[in-house]
Amino acid sequence: MPTFADRTHAFTSTNIFTILEAKRQERAAKNLPVFNLSVGTPDFPPAPHIMRTVEEAARNPDNYKYALSDAPELIAAAQAWYKRRYAVPLDSSEIMSVAGSQEGLVHIALAMLNHGESFLTPNPGYPIFSIGPALMGANQVLYELRPENNYLPDLDEIARTMPKNTRAMIASYPANPIGASTTLKFFEELVAFGKAHDIWIIHDNAYSDITYDGYVAGSFLEAKGAAEIGVEFNSLSKTYNLTGARISFLLGNAEFLRRFSAIRSQFDYGLCRIFQRAAIAALTGPQDAVVSQRAEYERRRDAVVNGLARIGWDKPTCNGTMFVWAKIPGGDIDDRKFVMDTIDRSGVIFIPGSEFGSLGRGYVRIALTLPVDQINKAMTALGRSQPMS
Repeated sequence: MPTFADRTHAFTSTNIFTILEAKRQERAAKNLPVFNLSVGTPDFPPAPHIMRTVEEAARNPDNYKYALSDAPELIAAAQAWYKRRYAVPLDSSEIMSVAGSQEGLVHIALAMLNHGESFLTPNPGYPIFSIGPALMGANQVLYELRPENNYLPDLDEIARTMPKNTRAMIASYPANPIGASTTLKFFEELVAFGKAHDIWIIHDNAYSDITYDGYVAGSFLEAKGAAEIGVEFNSLSKTYNLTGARISFLLGNAEFLRRFSAIRSQFDYGLCRIFQRAAIAALTGPQDAVVSQRAEYERRRDAVVNGLARIGWDKPTCNGTMFVWAKIPGGDIDDRKFVMDTIDRSGVIFIPGSEFGSLGRGYVRIALTLPVDQINKAMTALGRSQPMS
């Protein structure tokens, strides 16, 4: 048999979501209770006006043709969105669509990294951050996010230890999986860091409209000079419950976008025109659903953190994202084994923290994807299933 590319070896093992889904199905087949708090897919429907727009657009045969470029109305909607939401004015050359932030985050390495060059990614962090650079043959360099520093990177320490051939750094706030947030001051420090070391800053801003306790998340592009050395992904997936439509934007440095767009044109025909219409409807239409959904996520967040405290866990802190990052009681815990045992004992399904990096060991990520009454039942079941001390 002919050989395969070496890079395929990194993706041949069964991923954690597949394993957990098999466990879920096994329990369901036996009519045992299941509380799935693993996959971060919103359980809310898109707003009615967005679905009506998709229905109408789907009736137009022209919308099934290659898009090739972003509609002027889509760019205008994104401009108005950033001006309204973040007070950030953007030129049309500073905006492009991508087929979801995940696709964009993987392919963005094509525009900024050569084989053997280095790229900074967070630990713990969303695993996709490292996939693109790895596929390019780049060198992933992890920087630590620790609770004692409010899950912010120590930029001075990174500067002392990062390789000389470092070309870019990715950051993300509010942060998946840790639920941490940040301020404009930190974004300003990040801009200064990027300029001082002549590296690109890539910010993933997927959760800025899922925040709690009155906190309002901002944009990296609010920081003065951010567009000189950086870009930001912003997605409609979680804010507008359009995960399957794969609608996201890359915004910021115009030359970066020009080069990235030229590369993507070799394998992409543009965002489906039907979904372009959906994005326009989402960004320009009523935002009531975004507000009410945020309030419901906060109620769910409260149910998780208070429920964990009630059964003897340390009460987690979370003021952003649709996840709670919780430390498992008992010291140095094998979180993967804990998750598997917990499913068998209670039917409650989490993601092991170590799936997000070595500093995730001993933690679990809990998705806020069930109604409050189901979360309360899950916390009760978890408490009853815990081994006696």
